[in-house]
Amino acid sequence: MSTPYSMSGAVPVSSDRGKHDSGPRIRRIETFCTPLIGFVRVTAEDNSTGWGQVSTYSSDLTCEILHRQVAPWALGRGMGALEDVIAEIPLREHKFPGTYLRRAMAGLDTAVWDWRGKAVGKPVAELLGGSVGPVRAYASSMRRDITPPDEAVRLQKLRDECGFDAFKVRVGAECGQDTDAWDGRTEAIIPAIRKAMGPDAALLVDGNSGFGIVRAIEVGRMLEANGYEHFEEPCPYWELEQTAEVTRALSIDVAGGEQDWDIQQWKRIVAMRAVDIIQPDILYLGGMIRSMEVARMGHAAGLPCTPHAANLSLVTLFTMHLLRAVPNPGRYLEFSIEGDDYYPWQRDLFLNDPYKVTSGQVVVSDAPGWGAEINPEWLAKSAYKCSEDAC
Repeated sequence: MSTPYSMSGAVPVSSDRGKHDSGPRIRRIETFCTPLIGFVRVTAEDNSTGWGQVSTYSSDLTCEILHRQVAPWALGRGMGALEDVIAEIPLREHKFPGTYLRRAMAGLDTAVWDWRGKAVGKPVAELLGGSVGPVRAYASSMRRDITPPDEAVRLQKLRDECGFDAFKVRVGAECGQDTDAWDGRTEAIIPAIRKAMGPDAALLVDGNSGFGIVRAIEVGRMLEANGYEHFEEPCPYWELEQTAEVTRALSIDVAGGEQDWDIQQWKRIVAMRAVDIIQPDILYLGGMIRSMEVARMGHAAGLPCTPHAANLSLVTLFTMHLLRAVPNPGRYLEFSIEGDDYYPWQRDLFLNDPYKVTSGQVVVSDAPGWGAEINPEWLAKSAYKCSEDAC
């Protein structure tokens, strides 16, 4: 591969850009994707490999960005230079400051972390300064097309079968401007789930940017009266001042940040204490390096970190490792309870199941890297593309 130029016309990196990089150099970056999910494989010059993932949803577009705007700055660099590369890419691609670039960067970042773990025979959690072991999970419902009684029944089933003692349901409508999935659903589901799960269950809700300030506070008061402990994204996530006002008005913990990919925006969120709990999404934000930075930022401000992890692709596994390593882990891991009937694209992704729930907990194993094996049959059916260094 010749000296790369980004599509934005940034200054090219010199041909000796990797001479000080430690570790084997990155020789190849491959993607295997569908429109919904994209896996990334990095291969070093010694043919050792690591697996990562770009963010779910429109992953085919994200993989294209990875090849055009991420791979050129990573190929030929040492595996030890990942921190530098992740810091450089937003500068080199400064004309493209949005979420897609970070979603693509996450594919490189997570694949190199897997490579690093395999290279030394350690799980990523240990490389990040943490340890292996259990993580308490909450059963996270993604559905608004379900009645409160039916939602209660399936949460009770999960409690009895898997030992979950924490549960999250949806209220309002996604970006709903004070509307509901149907009239009265929010008022019905809040007490119904408390009654069904009993007084000792930890209960959470997600508003998905559904409410203005007045309605959010009204819903928050209902949650407080029913003993809920976590009110996620009550207001449009881009309206930080609205969220901050709701946070100040309520005693229940307000959570948010899953959509935010910009480190400067995170500095604002933390500085103004817009939320009580920070919720970075590893794949939206750009990978483990940037997520650890946000977690440390929150820790310095006394804010716990409960990352967003809304499906059972690799993102939940990444989050398990993160929670075993950050200095300010929240009380639990978000664990989607939607199976193949709701997310059919989750089917047959892995050879081994990294998501066995026992007594409401999942475990970060001592397997090297992420400890997951991508299913070759799934890979064979995906769209493939490769960027390779010719040096």
